[in-house]
Amino acid sequence: MAHDVVVVGSANADLVVKAERRPGAGETVLGEDTVIMPGGKGANTAVAAARLGADVALFGAIGDDHHGTILLDSLRDAGVHTELVETTARPTGIAYITVTPDGENSILVSPGANHALEPERVEKALSGAKVMVVSLEIPLRTVERAIETGARAGVRTLLNLSPAAALSERTLAALDVLLVNEHEAAWLLGSADDPAKLLDLGPRAAVVTLGARGALVLTPGSAAEIAAPQVDAVDTTGAGDGFTGALAAALAGGADLESAVRKAVQVAAISVTRPGAQPSYPTAAELPGG
Repeated sequence: MAHDVVVVGSANADLVVKAERRPGAGETVLGEDTVIMPGGKGANTAVAAARLGADVALFGAIGDDHHGTILLDSLRDAGVHTELVETTARPTGIAYITVTPDGENSILVSPGANHALEPERVEKALSGAKVMVVSLEIPLRTVERAIETGARAGVRTLLNLSPAAALSERTLAALDVLLVNEHEAAWLLGSADDPAKLLDLGPRAAVVTLGARGALVLTPGSAAEIAAPQVDAVDTTGAGDGFTGALAAALAGGADLESAVRKAVQVAAISVTRPGAQPSYPTAAELPGG
C-alpha cells in the first residue's frame, strides 16, 4: 500500500525521569517517578506528521514485548500505518531521559530492535511515496540504502542527521533536504562559522534548526531565517522530531520549503510547552490559523 510520507527510523520506549539537575561523573541524583512514554526519532516523526493529517507509514522495528505494544498503540492512535513495522527477537529500543526544571534533557539510547532493521525491505516500503524521511538510531547501511533507493525512485528525500554520523558523499548528494541542528551542522563542517557550506556537501537544500530562535533555510544562493514564537518551555524532548514530521507533512502536501519550515517551527514551539515527545505534538487545528 502506498503512503504519501514514509518514515525510515527508530521506535523507542522513553523512560523519563524529572530531576533538579543532571548527575556528574560518579554521582547519584534522586529524581521523580519514572514515566514511560512512546518515542524514538522515527516513531516521533511519523506521529507528528500523522497528527497534522498526513498519510504516513513507519518502516521500523520493535521487540515482542510490552514496550513494543506501547509503541504500536501510540502509532495507531495517531493514525500512523504500521504494516511496515517489523517485530524482532531483540528487545524494543529504550531511551533513558533526564529532564531538568528548565525543560532541557539528556538522553541515553539503547537501540535494541532498531539495530535489527535491515535495508532489504526499503524498496518495497518506498513504493508510491511522495516524501521519505530518514533519521538515525538505525544501522547506517539502512540509512544509506533508503536514501539512495528513494532518490532513484523519484521520492523527495529528507534526512534528519541526528544523532550525527558520517555518511558517504554519494548519500549526501542524493538528498533533497538535509536537516540538522546547530551542533550537528558544526560537527559536519568542523566549524559553526558558515552553515551555508552544508550545501557544498551535496544536498539540494539544508535546514538548520536553531532551538528557541527558529530555523535557517539554505538553498543555492539564498538563506532565510524563520523566527520561532516565544514560549515557556516545559520539556524539549522530541521537539526536533516534531519539527521533522511537520516539515515532511507540509512538503508532501505541496508546500514550498520555506513555508514548510514555518509550519515546522510552529509545531516544535507548541511541543516544548507540553511534557513528553509523541503526546506533545499538536494537530493541524491547534496551529495558528488551523
